[in-house]
Amino acid sequence: MNEFVEPLGPRILIRKDESRQTTRGGIVLPDQAEIPTITGRVVEISLEVANDDEFPVRKYDKVLFHPKHAIPVDFESDNLLYVVPIDDLVAVFRKSTANAASELDDDVSAEFDGEIE
Repeated sequence: MNEFVEPLGPRILIRKDESRQTTRGGIVLPDQAEIPTITGRVVEISLEVANDDEFPVRKYDKVLFHPKHAIPVDFESDNLLYVVPIDDLVAVFRKSTANAASELDDDVSAEFDGEIE
């Protein structure tokens, strides 16, 4: 029998990324150093979030979240799963393509043509 966690209400299930104990510059961080935001991957999304167009979050998205209200799920031995309220989601990491970026620039410049004096 396979068990899984399904978040309810405006929540998502996130697998927290492994903590880095060394910065990119080579500085070793002490165990007490706590970063106020954490990155992770979305594992599961509640139906309420999936049906809400205001939150364009999908499974497997890499996200940045604030851990204050995150609830750890004691489902795995390494305890990397968290149920996070959607309001504590700070950002979603997206990969941009050159075409999409240039199209967006064209749309924005077209909106402001003639309005700036």
